[in-house]
Amino acid sequence: MLNLKKIHHVAIICSDYKRSRHFYTEVLGFRILLETYREARDSYKLDLEVGGQYQIELFSFPNPPARPSHPEAAGLRHLAFEVDDIDEAVFHLNECNVVTEPIRIDETADKRFTFFADPDGLPLELYEK
Repeated sequence: MLNLKKIHHVAIICSDYKRSRHFYTEVLGFRILLETYREARDSYKLDLEVGGQYQIELFSFPNPPARPSHPEAAGLRHLAFEVDDIDEAVFHLNECNVVTEPIRIDETADKRFTFFADPDGLPLELYEK
């Protein structure tokens, strides 16, 4: 048995580093742990802290290939973030010109949630605690 403890990080490749850096730090409010420019790859790597426990690694590469991001496509379906107050979080996103879906109720957990997208169309979810 591997005895895996937790998810350490999620890595995201963006198409426009400056736009995605702004989105993840200014709109979503993640704290920058480390920002590195890797000259040999002409690439940035931005380590972000999520809730004091997890990390998102935001990468830029020259001309990354597009990836289908349909909700039912094979692969990562979406990335979900827990919030205490979904109404407050949705209001903030909308104030930042981020479009959110209507808030729904998870039929099995009876919790409220909604979806939105990052600048590259990666599906993101807010899930109320």
